[in-house]
Amino acid sequence: MSERTSTPTSDVPSDTDRVPGPAELFDLTGKVAVVTGASRGIGEAIARCYAKAGAKVALLSRKQESLDAVAAKIRDEGGEALPLACHTGDAERVAEVVGQVGDTWGGVDVLVNNAATNPHFGPMTTSDKSHWDKTFEVNVQGYFWTVKAVVPSMKQRGGGSIVNVASIAGLTPFTGLGIYGVTKAAVLMLTRQLAAELAGDGIRVNAIAPGLIETRFSEALWKEPEMSRRNRAVIPMSRFGQVHELLGLALLLASDASSYTTGQTLIADGGQTLGAGRS
Repeated sequence: MSERTSTPTSDVPSDTDRVPGPAELFDLTGKVAVVTGASRGIGEAIARCYAKAGAKVALLSRKQESLDAVAAKIRDEGGEALPLACHTGDAERVAEVVGQVGDTWGGVDVLVNNAATNPHFGPMTTSDKSHWDKTFEVNVQGYFWTVKAVVPSMKQRGGGSIVNVASIAGLTPFTGLGIYGVTKAAVLMLTRQLAAELAGDGIRVNAIAPGLIETRFSEALWKEPEMSRRNRAVIPMSRFGQVHELLGLALLLASDASSYTTGQTLIADGGQTLGAGRS
């Protein structure tokens, strides 16, 4: 008989004697979250969701008035919010507002990079340099500047979670969204690179890649009847997504429920990237 070389079961550490429930796994009480592009749409919904889960939420976007309106909603719902006008493509301003968050609440535990722009809709060959510069400034550089600003605080606090809102346009070509798609592909690689670099500091970096979600930002793709019909036809679930359908993923990645997950992209697209279309 061969000699056993495996470690005896009794010597293997186990957490199975204590199984946390969902309320504990997804609880953000005591956490400080920064959400960019938080004045409307996906960013607003994530910020409000995190506040309801117990987090203190700093809201970043360009227009102070719009942020104040979201902050008022969060406070009416029993949460804490700090609205800070900020263009995320401006590295100095990003560092300044992250410093304000630290001065107010002691640091940052969660970052959601959501701010995005798409100034050019059409064939890539009809674009000009200003379209490329603007889209990369916000969609890629802006994500990096916010990460760079929050990492020192996260390290000091023993770790954190970064959630990058990407898009399936970074995985497959979309008519009219060429430059946007290139930037979102960059976000997916940025996510993996940062995950590898920051894992040793207890900082997790993951991405969400939505399909076509009905927001004002994407209305060129779903509002006009013929465009809507064509886009629905390539989605196996035969409908567009709603903002609230991303919140479970956003909460999962921010919370301890995903404490052993990093460098991953979670797709919410009604099956569109399956390539099956509608039967």
